[in-house]
Amino acid sequence: MTMISQPAERPANPRFSSGPTAKRPGWTLDALSDAFLGRSHRSKGGKAKLKQAIEETRDILGVPADYKIGIVPASDTGAVEMALWSMLGARGVDVLAWESFGSGWVTDVVKQLKLEDTRTLKAEYGALVDLGEVDFTRDVVFTWNGTTSGVRVPDGEWIPADREGLTICDATSAAFAQKLPFDKLDVVTFSWQKVLGGEAQHGMLILSPRAVERLESYTPAWPMPKIFRMVKGGKLNAEIFEGATINTPSMLAVEDYLDGLAWARSVGGLNGLVGRADANFAVISDWVAKTSWVDFLAHEPAIRSNTSVCLVIVDDEVKALSEAEQAAFAKALTARLDKEGVAFDIGAYRDAPAGLRIWCGGTVEKTDLEKLTPWLDWAFATEKSALKKAA
Repeated sequence: MTMISQPAERPANPRFSSGPTAKRPGWTLDALSDAFLGRSHRSKGGKAKLKQAIEETRDILGVPADYKIGIVPASDTGAVEMALWSMLGARGVDVLAWESFGSGWVTDVVKQLKLEDTRTLKAEYGALVDLGEVDFTRDVVFTWNGTTSGVRVPDGEWIPADREGLTICDATSAAFAQKLPFDKLDVVTFSWQKVLGGEAQHGMLILSPRAVERLESYTPAWPMPKIFRMVKGGKLNAEIFEGATINTPSMLAVEDYLDGLAWARSVGGLNGLVGRADANFAVISDWVAKTSWVDFLAHEPAIRSNTSVCLVIVDDEVKALSEAEQAAFAKALTARLDKEGVAFDIGAYRDAPAGLRIWCGGTVEKTDLEKLTPWLDWAFATEKSALKKAA
């Protein structure tokens, strides 16, 4: 294989991790100077900050006025768990999975909650389940964007408006980068450390009126941990969705989220964020189209994520290696990029096929991705040469 000279230009920001993701362009610690520290989060000032985060979220994402938005513990995982433990069991459940996090929700529903009337629809990494098989007389649990597979649902057309069950959607790597049809979604969850590059710890839980009705009309048979409780005296605990929180939040993390929301507004709100992610994805897509050694893990263009872009190495000589050797090759490639300081944390997720995972959300600059792709070619050529020498 012809050797490639090391590229002259490096990305200004080599942070292409899929979570936590890159901070917004220009971020410094000074962005947190107005954090509400050393005071109770339940004081007037603390609750005002939390309520501002909720209101800004509603405005930028276009969440309907009659939907409730709450800040909850334990990131997106905590938000999803709250919904599963509080709402499931009233009717049958379809759980959809095409990557590791969706598979995690299958485990929770089937093995932890042990619901008997459960159907699991699963697809391999790179594919999407047959959405036509979903039964909407039942509750439906799914991820909008598979962070570890780079596979997303193409739209919300597959969800009927007159569904009988609830749709519970893990949207953590989709919110702020893909438009969510809230009229088709009853529960939506995400975390601050994904698309807006916020600090970790807290999750967002968005509930439709139908979800609230379920909470107020159905009591699960199992004990409910305190941090999952959203109902008090048979009614929704409205304070959770007005700026109060179940446990103590980090006001530093809250301030960082507010900073991210302000930046989102400055680049055009949701439309601007989606446009940035799409433009970033196009850089990788155009490069893949002219590069013989790499391809998308997601087989169909319509289901490819514009945020967590997952790639596999399709070079014949590398594919001829054992799975363990292919994984070692991909790991060596990403380690070389890390050592050069041009790309951090872009290895495939541990449960996914060996390859690359490059975050293309709105906080990443298009110019950095344009400077990254020559380095990817250089790293591959360098590792391929080392492979031949070792043979």
